Amino acid sequence: MSTQKNTKAKKVTPLMQQYNGIKAKYPNALLLFRVGDFYETFGEDAVKSAKILGITLTKRSNGSANDALAGFPHHSLDTYLPKLVRAGFRVAICDQLEDPKATKSIVKRGVTELVTPGVSYNEKVLDHKSNTFLASIHFGLNIGVSFLDISTGEFFVAQGNADYIGKLLQSFSPSELVYEKQNKSQFKEVFGDKFYTNTLEDWVFTKEFANEKLLDHFGTTSLKGFGIEDLEDGVISAGAALQYLAETQHLHVKHIANLQRLEETHHVWMDKFTIRNLELFHSSGEGAITLIDVLDHNITPMGSRLMKRWLAFPLKDKKQIEDRHSIIEYLLQENDLRQSLQTHIKEIGDLERLITKVATGRINPREVVQLKRALFSIKPIKAECNDSNNKVLVHLADQLNPCEKVRRKIEKEINEDAPIALGKGNVICDGVDSDLDDLRSIARSSHDHLQQILERETERSAIPSLKIAFNNVFGYYLEVRNTHKDKVPEDWIRKQTLVNAERYITPELKELEVKILGAEDKIAILESRIYTELVGSLLEYMTNIQINAQRIAQLDCLFSFAHVSERNNYVKPIIDDSFDLEIKNGRHPVIEQQLPLGEEFIANNIFLNRDEQQIIMITGPNMSGKSAILRQTALIVILAQMGCFVPAEKAKIGIVDKVFTRVGASDNISQGESTFMVEMNETASILNNVSERSLILLDEIGRGTSTYDGISIAWAIAEYIHQHASQAKTLFATHYHELNDMHKTFNRVKNFNVSVKEMTNKIIFMRKLVAGGSEHSFGIHVAKMAGMPSVVVKRANEIMKQMENSQPTKKGNKAVVKAREEDVQLSFFQLDDPVLIQIRDQIKDLDINTLTPVEALMKLNEIKKLSGL
Repeated sequence: MSTQKNTKAKKVTPLMQQYNGIKAKYPNALLLFRVGDFYETFGEDAVKSAKILGITLTKRSNGSANDALAGFPHHSLDTYLPKLVRAGFRVAICDQLEDPKATKSIVKRGVTELVTPGVSYNEKVLDHKSNTFLASIHFGLNIGVSFLDISTGEFFVAQGNADYIGKLLQSFSPSELVYEKQNKSQFKEVFGDKFYTNTLEDWVFTKEFANEKLLDHFGTTSLKGFGIEDLEDGVISAGAALQYLAETQHLHVKHIANLQRLEETHHVWMDKFTIRNLELFHSSGEGAITLIDVLDHNITPMGSRLMKRWLAFPLKDKKQIEDRHSIIEYLLQENDLRQSLQTHIKEIGDLERLITKVATGRINPREVVQLKRALFSIKPIKAECNDSNNKVLVHLADQLNPCEKVRRKIEKEINEDAPIALGKGNVICDGVDSDLDDLRSIARSSHDHLQQILERETERSAIPSLKIAFNNVFGYYLEVRNTHKDKVPEDWIRKQTLVNAERYITPELKELEVKILGAEDKIAILESRIYTELVGSLLEYMTNIQINAQRIAQLDCLFSFAHVSERNNYVKPIIDDSFDLEIKNGRHPVIEQQLPLGEEFIANNIFLNRDEQQIIMITGPNMSGKSAILRQTALIVILAQMGCFVPAEKAKIGIVDKVFTRVGASDNISQGESTFMVEMNETASILNNVSERSLILLDEIGRGTSTYDGISIAWAIAEYIHQHASQAKTLFATHYHELNDMHKTFNRVKNFNVSVKEMTNKIIFMRKLVAGGSEHSFGIHVAKMAGMPSVVVKRANEIMKQMENSQPTKKGNKAVVKAREEDVQLSFFQLDDPVLIQIRDQIKDLDINTLTPVEALMKLNEIKKLSGL
């Protein structure tokens, strides 16, 4: 008996059999299983989704293993899906693949999309102002990497050493990363565990498979046209990225029409430490703004995305830089043109992601209308740029294509006020299809006929409140309130009784219903066919529209640069091939935005070259602005070479090829590294990669160890940079005043300090860089300003005075120095500690000539207790 019960309990319904079969194919994904109007989750998936989404967790009564159940309405997918993806889940969306009305057995279902953090079209998952990149890594002779954004079609490939690939990963900030399953430990060792990762089988990461995959996708016979045929490891990573799309059911990817090579030599090198230290994209301070926040005044989302890439990869090509400067200068002079062009750009929206929706068949009717408006706006932008007197702007405009044929086609076929959902009707214009027009005429006349029936039956029955309505149970009906039910004609057929009314049908009403519903069903089918054909025809123009999107994004970035330059009083820098860096009254672009109202930023001059003033040694108290001067110098160079104007009165910049910084504390305690170890790692990276066009910024090198170690290391580093064949331009901020002596030995080292004004035991930070070294750190003053208890400040002053009195003179020989160092140790014991004073006084008062041995022993024991020994 018990065996029979267990057998019954284990019986699985056909629906759950279907679910289990599909779930087995996606064991590592959370499966959203479409059942009627709901997406359901079962078992462990239900427990997880209920917790994350805050929906009700119930249990099925069939006794199956998947008894836990949680679901939500299918129309709420856009609300709940992003929450699951952001929680770190891969989500398999399983839809009904046939109309339930068309089958008598269980509805056929299948996974239509596997959404992951790095692969999604869902607008609620995507960040409009940022790319969502999938990265793929291959470990070969080099390390190959590719970055693919399925939502825009952008696809990049590169290869190089671990430092270069690490820098690219930081710049592109992929949402997801895939690599070869057998290289798990190697990946973790090289790149850590900060990425959301997945692995692919080893056979995917082979040269043969990658070439076949890429050639098949692009429909070419070789990869030479992309300029990547020599990047074997990069090509393998790109092939793996496409394979991952296939494995996640993203099969409609023809919008990925190009593969761009990332060339290390084309852009300014900034290692991952520099990008972090300069706070280009992220800041450690809560609520603090970054450089991208200052620059991004783009009108379109695609402009914002492109600007992030421009900031991560400043240019080294003088002509390209000057071309961008030229457009900004022209836009600032032609304010009317700028305003007109910006008005048109506002109409374009996110054209880049819009054309992707066309390629994937995910575009709705209202978005097709938006595509038409975007193409309408391309025409006046092209015309106005062509009429300008700026050759660079004219060249950019020449690449725009208004796609008039497709624009007219959309205008002719799609209603201006088309709904979002295709099935809502009124999508296709009148006059496009004669059969559709006839059916609409029938539907419209039938609705007129309904009104005639209502008027006639109202008159016949003398029921003033009679109305005709419709529901899905029994179609069209006449509704009569109970107060008039005694007036109902005998030929009406009662179908439903309500609390306050009754519902009836008539043969004439049923006949008309068949005609209306038949026409509406046929209208829906015809509209769907015409709409699908239209969307398919747009694919022919996909490449042209993608180029339009890229050029408009570039224009948008340049408009943003012009806006920032005008508002913040930036100037056009001079870019040349010299090795000089000259900034007159330069300002920090971020700090000046955060100053209190009415407070003016203190500007500073910087001059560096390889022949006379290669290294500037900057001393001055903490909080005086040394770090700000270092950072602003780097940011001005980066702004200039990404094509923007700069915050200065004047700037002349010889092309910089690498920017290195060792600025600010950046402990990596979680990985077992101390402040000093991190500092040394970052500095080693600089010294091993320095070039003649490098700009090096070093802040407080050596502070993480003992004073003498720190001075020695800082001196040796500065000396190495000075003597190195590259003679790289360097700003070196330090609190070690001993480094001021370097200028006596090394002719290209010059001393500067950030000045302060002393006023009756107080200091005022002037934040002005002046020639000459500083001999005072003012550390105790800074501690007082920070709110340190007065007793601590007073004690620190006492200690400092005693230590200063015990310091060796600069002229003393080694023996004297050693003696004085020993004296410092002794004098430290003689400080005014109350306990030490008491012990000293007791010893002083002792008359050792009259002490007996026992009394001496007792006195020693008393002193020992007093000192706590």
